[in-house]
Amino acid sequence: MLNTYTFPEYDYIRSKDQDAAEPVRHPVIVAGAGPIGMAMALDLALQNIPVVVLDDNNTVSVGSRAVCYAKRFLEIMDRLGIGQRLVDKGVTWNIGKVFFDRDLVYTFNMLPEEHHRRPGFINLQQYYLEEYMVDRIHELGGIDLRWKNKVTQVKQDEQGATLTVETPEGSYQMQCDYLIACDGANSQIRSQCGLESKGQIFKDRFLIADVVMDPSNFPPERWFWFNPHFHEGQSTLLHRQSDNVWRIDFDLGWDADPEEEKKPENIIPRVRAFLGEEVEFELEWASVYTFTCRRMDNFRQGRIFFAGDAAHQVSPFGARGANSGAQDTDNLAWKLKLVMEGRAPDALLDTYSDERVYAADENILNSTRSTDFITPKNEISRVFRDATLSLARDYPFARRLVNSGRLSLPAVYTHSSLNTLDQEAFVGKMVPGAPSTDGPVNRAGQESYLLEQLGNQFNGLLFIEGKRDLTQSVLDQLAALYQAKIPLKSFLICSHQIDLPLPEGVELLVDTLGVVKERFDATPGTFYVMRPDQHVCARMRQFDNNRVAAAIRKATAQ
Repeated sequence: MLNTYTFPEYDYIRSKDQDAAEPVRHPVIVAGAGPIGMAMALDLALQNIPVVVLDDNNTVSVGSRAVCYAKRFLEIMDRLGIGQRLVDKGVTWNIGKVFFDRDLVYTFNMLPEEHHRRPGFINLQQYYLEEYMVDRIHELGGIDLRWKNKVTQVKQDEQGATLTVETPEGSYQMQCDYLIACDGANSQIRSQCGLESKGQIFKDRFLIADVVMDPSNFPPERWFWFNPHFHEGQSTLLHRQSDNVWRIDFDLGWDADPEEEKKPENIIPRVRAFLGEEVEFELEWASVYTFTCRRMDNFRQGRIFFAGDAAHQVSPFGARGANSGAQDTDNLAWKLKLVMEGRAPDALLDTYSDERVYAADENILNSTRSTDFITPKNEISRVFRDATLSLARDYPFARRLVNSGRLSLPAVYTHSSLNTLDQEAFVGKMVPGAPSTDGPVNRAGQESYLLEQLGNQFNGLLFIEGKRDLTQSVLDQLAALYQAKIPLKSFLICSHQIDLPLPEGVELLVDTLGVVKERFDATPGTFYVMRPDQHVCARMRQFDNNRVAAAIRKATAQ
C-alpha cells in the first residue's frame, strides 16, 4: 500500500433485494464504481433518477492510475458537485515543456486564454477522485451504492435486463429498465453480451514510477523528454501530483521483462539516473503497462449502454481515458432522462453511440499518432521525428508536428444529427456541436462564471445591449419556452445591469469583461440554444421563437 494515502474500506451491506421473493426492478443499474460509473450515477441522481451502483470491490483504485484531468472534465465535475474539491487538492498546471536530449525544444500553454474558471489541467491521483465521488454519493442521496456486489450474468429482453449478482452472502437476481456498463477495459458485461472491442495492441512497454520528493526540485509542469541522456534512445515523462508525489513514465521497449522492471532494485537506479544522485526520493508505487487503442462497434446494445474503458480504450499519452469517459456520461444522462420521462423518443438514445463513437475515433487517432511519434517503429520514422525535434527548437511551424501526447480536448460534435445548421455567418469556436466556452459573469450582484449557471436542462443565451433590445413579446416567448414540454431556461447576456422585471425562467447575466460576447461572436439579438450537456445545438443572429422550438425538437430526435 501507499505511504501518502490511507485506503478507505467501505462496508458490504445486505440489500433488501437479496431477501425478495422475485427479482426487484430498478430504473437504472450502473455496473462499476470507478470514476465513470460514479459520474454516471451522480449525473442521473441529480436529475432525480434513482440508480443502483454495483461494484465487486470495497475500496478505491490502488495506485495513482489516471492522474491528468482536463478543463472540460473539471467543468463536468463542477456540475456533479466535486469540481472545487478536486481543484483544491490537485496540482494545477497549464505549462508543458518538451526536451530533446538535454535541450529545451519549446514550451506550450494549455490555457492560453485568460478569464476561465478552471485551469487547462490538474493532476490528482485517481484514488482521491474516487473517494470524493463516494463522499458526494453519500451526501446527495438517491444512489444505492453496493460494495462486494459482482455482476456474474446478464440477460436482456425488450423491457430491460436481468442481472445475477454475487455477494459474500451468496447470489441474487435483480432487474432494470436500463443497464450502464462501466466495468472497465476487461468488461465482463461486454463479454456476456457476446460483444468485443476491436483495435490495435501496441508493442511497447512503459514503467510508471510514483516517487515522493521535495517539490522544489521541479515546477508543477508537464515535462517530456525525447531521447534523454539519462534514458538514451527512449522517452520519459514527468509531472507532479498531490502530496508531493511525482509521476515518472519511462519508455522501456517491447523486449523489457515486466516482472523484472517492477522490482524496486531495478526501478530506483532508473529514477536516480534521471533525478541525480543529490535528490532524495522514496518510491511510492510502480507498474509496467502496455496499451491498446480499440473500441466497440456500437456503445448501445438494446437496453445496455457501455461507457468509459468498457466502450473504448486509448494509450495514456494525452490523458484521454478518464476525460473521455466523463464526457460519455455527460452525453448519456440527459438523453436517458428525457426518454425515461416520455419526453423524447428512443431514437435519442442511439445518438449517444453516434456522438461518442465519433469522439472515440478522434481520441484513438490522436493517441495512435502520439504513440507512433514517441516510439518510432522503424529507423526512417525515428530520423523524421528527430529532425522535427531539431527544427522545433528554432522554427514554430515544426512545433505543430511534435507529438508528445496531444492532450485531451472535448469532442466537437460537428456532424451530429442533433445540430441545427447555421443560417447566418458566425466566426469563432462556438459552432453547433461545440462544448460551451466560459467567461466571468455577474448574477444578481454575485460574481460567477457562465458555466456555473448552465444546469441540467436546455438553456438559451440571448445577447442584448439594453432594454431597447427587448420587447414584451420576446419576454413572453422566452417564458413560454420555459413552460414547454422540454423546458428551455433563458439568460439575457448584457454588458451592464438593467432594471427590468423578468418572467420565470429568464435571468440576467452581466458580461462583466465582455469576453462572453466576444467568445460567442455575439451581436445584439444573437441567440444560442445549449443542450443540457452544455454543447451548442443551434445559434441565430436574431431570436426567433419558432426556430428555437424547432432546434429543441431536432436536438431531442423528434
